[in-house]
Parts: sequence; structure tokens; C-alpha cells
Amino acid sequence: MLVLVAPGQGAQTPGFLTPWLELPGAADRVAAWSDAIQLDLAHYGTKADADEIRDTAVAQPLLVAAGLLSAAALGDIAPGAVAGHSVGEITAAAFAGVIDETTALRLVRTRGLAMAEAAAVTETGMSALLGGDPDVSIAHLEKLGLTPANVNGAGQIVAAGTLEQLAALAEDKPEGVRRVVPLKVAGAFHTHHMASAVTTLEKAAADIAPADPAVPYVSNKDGRTVASGADVIARLVGQVANPVRWDLCMETFTELGATALLEVCPGGTLTGLAKRALPGVRTVALKTPDDLEAARTLLASTGAADAAGPAGTV
Repeated sequence: MLVLVAPGQGAQTPGFLTPWLELPGAADRVAAWSDAIQLDLAHYGTKADADEIRDTAVAQPLLVAAGLLSAAALGDIAPGAVAGHSVGEITAAAFAGVIDETTALRLVRTRGLAMAEAAAVTETGMSALLGGDPDVSIAHLEKLGLTPANVNGAGQIVAAGTLEQLAALAEDKPEGVRRVVPLKVAGAFHTHHMASAVTTLEKAAADIAPADPAVPYVSNKDGRTVASGADVIARLVGQVANPVRWDLCMETFTELGATALLEVCPGGTLTGLAKRALPGVRTVALKTPDDLEAARTLLASTGAADAAGPAGTV
């Protein structure tokens, strides 16, 4: 069984969308999305520098667009389950048929703007802790006033809080933690600092008429599969200010019988976690169109590509 997953903020790099826009039909698709949300996705995905795409209001729509575009290049696929990390949950909701692509882009545009506004109130950020015992690390973070905003499994926790709190963490690592790595994000996401963004998203979500997921949708909130489209949307709204439990999502992948995991563009982060936490599960990360052949081989081996169209078209 194959799980289709979408990465979260921090996975973007300058120019990462460039090769994808060379695929037939890709530029037109991205142009239509750009018009729908009044944001030039092609510019930011090809010409913008690292600081420009670090902007939450830009990074989030760009990541969802890249995920949708790279998956479309594989044709009509049939994963056994879908999931996304943080903003990647919106991409996953589109994969599951809960919302259409344009609705996904409009929702993530609202999300990015709201979270950027919330982040501007106080200087905050996020840092990844590599190694260590989760229980020890979480207790240490709480002592410093930080939130374990992402519990990613495979020995990785992401702390979120003010820049002063993160600086204190860098000087005083939890026992067993090898490194503390600042992330390329502009705020303390998935914490109480994002409360105002939740309010904004609640209003935006009221206009969405979701469908129930066509495939199992695994939620960041608790790792459970969600059968109701309305519940998916409610969780998408609430997760902005609540921790991401990717560790529990991966436990659910195992319970569902996952044998393969495919991460859409800009892939790498979630496949890295899977390689450490899900031994025996085959993985492919879509970074450039050069990875499409390996992805299609993986899909075919799991029966998830039965209805797939020709590779390299969108």
C-alpha cells in the first residue's frame, strides 16, 4: 500500500519550481492558480531568493502549488492513504478530493497571510532538535517556555517560541540532543502565537463545502484517519495553533499496512523521516521531474498507478 504525502514549510528552496514549469501544460496551470489567488507563483518559484520565499504568505501557496503540480505529472493515481505535514495537509486534502485545487490554493493563501500577520506581532521562530529522548526534550522545552510544535518521530522535535527562548535553547540543549537547527520559517507556527490566524481561517472555511475523503486521510492532530470532509476542514483550521504529530501519522501508516511512501515536490524531508522511522517502507521523493520515473515505478509496484496517464504531463 502506498501513502502519498506532502511536505510543510521550510522545504522550499530558490528556483525549485523551474524544471516543473517546463512540463507540458504546467505553466498554464500555475498561471491560472496565480490569477485565482493574486500571487505570481511562477515568479516566486523560479526567480525569488531565499528571503522572499521564506515569507509565510508566499511560501505556503508555493508549496501547495508545487505539490499539486508534481502529483499531476504522474497522472491519475490511487494511493492507499494521504497525509501532509502542516501546510501540506491542505495539499493532502486536495489529493483526497475533500476540496478542489483552486479552493486549496485560496485556502492556503488566506492561511499564509493570516499566519504572517500573527507572526508579525512578536518575533518568533522554530528550531529542530536532532537526537535525544522525546520525553526529556519536551520537558526541557516546557521549562524554557517553548512549545514542541512538531513531534516528527525518528528522533526529531521542532521547538517554537520567541527568538529569545530559541536562543536560550541553542545555549542550553536538552540532554542527548546533538544539534539545534533554526528552520527557514518566519514564526512560531502551531502554537498559541497563531490564535488570530485560527479566527481568520474559521471565517474563510465557512464558505467551503467539502466532500468526504475518497481515500483515508491521516490527520496531523492525532494521527487518526478522518472520514468526514467537514472534520478535515475543522482540523485544517485548528492545526495552525496546535502541534503537528507526524510521529503518530507514521504509526498510522504502519497500521494501515504501508509498504511505500511517495513525497511530492519539494520532497526529501518526509522521506528522510520515513527512512529512519519506517524500516522496510520504500520511499521516493519528487524533487525534480527527473524523479518521475522512479515514482511511477513505485506506484506501479503497489498498484497505485493503474489509471495513471503518461509521465511528464500535467
